Amino acid sequence: MSIQSLRKLASSIGLPPKIEKNRNADGIPKKPENLRVSKGVPRKTVKVRASSGMAHKTEKRRVTVRRRVKSRKRLMGKKRRRIPLTRSKIEHQVENSDKNRSYDQGYQEGLTAGGEQILAEHIPADIIIPDITAGEAMAAGVQVLRKRGVPLLDPQGVYQELEDALAANRPYAFIRLGDGELLTLAQEKVLTFEEIRRAGPFLPYAGITVPNLLARDEMISCIQVASLIGVPMSRHPHFQPLLFAVLRAYGIDYRKLRFTTSTMNYSLHELGLLMKLLQGRKILVIGDVAAKLRDVLMEQGMVVTGIVTPVNGYDDVPRVVAEASGRDFDIALIAAGIPSIPIAVHLAGIKGKVTFDFGHLANRMAGVEHPARV
Repeated sequence: MSIQSLRKLASSIGLPPKIEKNRNADGIPKKPENLRVSKGVPRKTVKVRASSGMAHKTEKRRVTVRRRVKSRKRLMGKKRRRIPLTRSKIEHQVENSDKNRSYDQGYQEGLTAGGEQILAEHIPADIIIPDITAGEAMAAGVQVLRKRGVPLLDPQGVYQELEDALAANRPYAFIRLGDGELLTLAQEKVLTFEEIRRAGPFLPYAGITVPNLLARDEMISCIQVASLIGVPMSRHPHFQPLLFAVLRAYGIDYRKLRFTTSTMNYSLHELGLLMKLLQGRKILVIGDVAAKLRDVLMEQGMVVTGIVTPVNGYDDVPRVVAEASGRDFDIALIAAGIPSIPIAVHLAGIKGKVTFDFGHLANRMAGVEHPARV
């Protein structure tokens, strides 16, 4: 007999049906209010025994395995829980913020006071000049000093020189100097090893481990034979001032060198002259991001005949030059940090081709971030 038949029989003889806890009048388990069926949970078959005292008869039922599931609101609330800042952390952040504001304020005050002091020292004692500023006086003075200036080739001029060298199949090495290159050149000539380590913690990333006097001597030779040198416009002590200090230390007459800006690679690209220069030329790409830069250039219709990658620091220069010398190309784009200078100069001399110190423009075009400086 089924459980329903037994209950009907009990009712007919006046016995109240036994309703088990958590079951309704038909014997079907109630659904707990705080439970819900989880999606994807399998159902299983269980055996249910008839009420005690009855025949040992069982029947199979399909029941759903239930589990307590936390509400989405509770889960989201848990994810949003934040660890409160301790008092020391808050004080540290406030202190750093105050230091930054103090530095900016001090810098501006020092800049203004310094300019005004210099101006006061150079104004004759028998006159005053109404409404003059330090900036105005410097601008007027620079015009007088133009004859002492060193000419810089502009983007159109750089493009034309590269174009002419490519058309004539003539060797041309365009290199660029930044603080990393200048610090390398300054070793034990302008700055001590310790001063360079403090000023250039990024040098190992750029390919140089100080001391390296062989690299210093090779690079100074490269500067003297390069076709064009990109130089920094920044007046920071480790940029333009260090450039001329290095040249003086080696007895090099800067008037015999040819200069442009060290950011000329970006200028050519932003003005559309770079792609115009590369169009229809066989390109060799050298550096750690060479593969990705090759893909970007080829997507834009350029002809890339090969890559040389990676460049493992300055000691890897001979291998890279030897491997690149075996490739067929019209122009080599080199993005290898400080080693780019000897690679560009040696490769131009060996192959009689155009070489371009491409720098971090390679990272920008390839969509690859370069590590931040320490």
